[in-house]
Amino acid sequence: MTPALRALLHGSSLLLLGLAGLAQAAPQHAITLYDEAPKYPANYQHFDYVNPDAPKGGTLRLSGNGGFDSLNPFIPKGNAESRIGMVYESLTYHSPEEPFTEYGLLAEKIEKAADNSYVRFYLHPKARFHDGAPVTAEDVQFTFETLMKNGDPMYRSYYADVDKVVVESPLKVRFDFKHMGNRELPLILGQLQILPKHWWATRDFAKTSLEPPLGSGAYRVASLESGRSIRYERVKDWWGEDLPVNRGQYNFDAIVVDYYRDMAVALEAFKGGQFDLNLEYSAKDWATGYQSAALSDGRMLKEAITNHNPVGMQAFAYNIRRPVFQDRRVREAIGLLFDFEWSNKQLFFGSYKRTTSYFENSEMAASVLPDAAELKILEPLRDKLPPEVFTQVYLPPVSKGDGIIREQKRRAYQLLQEAGYHIDNDRMVGPDGKPLSFEFMLFQTNMERILLPYKRNLSELGIDMQIRRVDASQFINRLRSRDFDMTSATWGQSNSPGNEQREYWHSSSADNPGSRNFIGLRDPAIDQLVDGLIRADSRQSLIEHARALDRALQWGYYVVPNYYVDTWRIAYWNKFGRPEKTPLYDYGLMTWWQKSDKAEAGATQAAAKEAP
Repeated sequence: MTPALRALLHGSSLLLLGLAGLAQAAPQHAITLYDEAPKYPANYQHFDYVNPDAPKGGTLRLSGNGGFDSLNPFIPKGNAESRIGMVYESLTYHSPEEPFTEYGLLAEKIEKAADNSYVRFYLHPKARFHDGAPVTAEDVQFTFETLMKNGDPMYRSYYADVDKVVVESPLKVRFDFKHMGNRELPLILGQLQILPKHWWATRDFAKTSLEPPLGSGAYRVASLESGRSIRYERVKDWWGEDLPVNRGQYNFDAIVVDYYRDMAVALEAFKGGQFDLNLEYSAKDWATGYQSAALSDGRMLKEAITNHNPVGMQAFAYNIRRPVFQDRRVREAIGLLFDFEWSNKQLFFGSYKRTTSYFENSEMAASVLPDAAELKILEPLRDKLPPEVFTQVYLPPVSKGDGIIREQKRRAYQLLQEAGYHIDNDRMVGPDGKPLSFEFMLFQTNMERILLPYKRNLSELGIDMQIRRVDASQFINRLRSRDFDMTSATWGQSNSPGNEQREYWHSSSADNPGSRNFIGLRDPAIDQLVDGLIRADSRQSLIEHARALDRALQWGYYVVPNYYVDTWRIAYWNKFGRPEKTPLYDYGLMTWWQKSDKAEAGATQAAAKEAP
């Protein structure tokens, strides 16, 4: 076959595939990752985890941590207000009770090519920004191009496979992809929060600002005190209030967020009635911090709602750009000296579980030896991966919880000796003659009680860990500029991991200051595993690729795994009504409503019913 004929046939095949995709594509009210039917049909009236007749009114008072100096959450500058996303709407709505389903929101219909070579959005003709201007395809194109040019660097990685955005009509816009087969990209493009082109025409998008932005969402900014508080008010003539996707949600007339720089102060403020609901992260505070007359008489309620989400990885993260952490044996040795069992017993009231996986609390966690399907993924990378990937199940060290970790110290010392370290004058000294010393950067004061026992264990082996506490703004800036040795980090996961994994682990994100590749990973084998996960063509394939990636990360010893809890721990004043059902993957705060101005003493509320 001649090269010309081969090229002609290849081109014809692509054309036929493209025509097939066009022939099979049809506008839908919802799209799913693997083209399975969504839970709700096209004629659904509301989600079953809402009360469609929930009363409107009242004020929900919440707390924020640290402060804020910007209302622009899309750029890698400043510290954006935590709930500013309520001002905006996305093209689609992510279902909190399905693994990965997107229902139409700003986009009334979605059309996905059968070969995933494009996605087309049909905008709702009634969609309006708060100033009454219609939401158009040009706004969608402007949003995407602006984020790619001036937005946080994560957008350029997240949407890297988009070739172009085509405005086909005032209410119809198409995203063309560089490659076929990326099943997730049409869905994550639906999550794009749309900006008004006409409003930004006279403003500099690349700069931080405290000017209340224009959006199309349920709430708008009513007032603020820089860094301290903000008040949102529900848009009374909101265009989307009666859509099935919104019915029964966004019931509060106002939402006020007050900021606290210290979590202990915030807890006391909550108990004093300064805000209405507290999502608790501290095991100690959850166990003992809420004891009060209000809790005893039922005016304050505590509830642990089962969280069915993958919890991802919370850990002490190494910055392997630093020479001190570039040897895997050194990283493993330092990790051996974190005594989780003692911390859980003495500090956490036994309420936590040890994190072992980057996809913890899910079927994607690598918790058994790789099967034949996984080995098919891993075998081509055998010479590039740690040998334990193929022969062992990763488990962090386990102590008796009595504070004595002789075995861990013995193994750590052995690893350090293998790496060329030795003890000199009670200090662990490397082959370069420098002491093994590093700085741990944090901004949460309550983290110090966890780090101090860890620091003691390290020092007993001659390792010097300096704890450096900085304010929230400096922490963010140093994290972005990678100016740290070690820090506390989290990598959240969804039930359908995909393109965000590039932002976490891929070489392409290592130098992006806005990415979550805090570790500084530049590993061709991990890159290949990430790419394979993104291209997975079925749920089973996704699970297999996630487990394979998990093993590579586990055995790289890139972090010291911390701990997790598989519930949302919520305390709130007894003044709210709630639907009978809680969605699987959220605790559904925006479905609550106010039933009284003051907390009701003696009343009890049934625990949220868990979906099967």
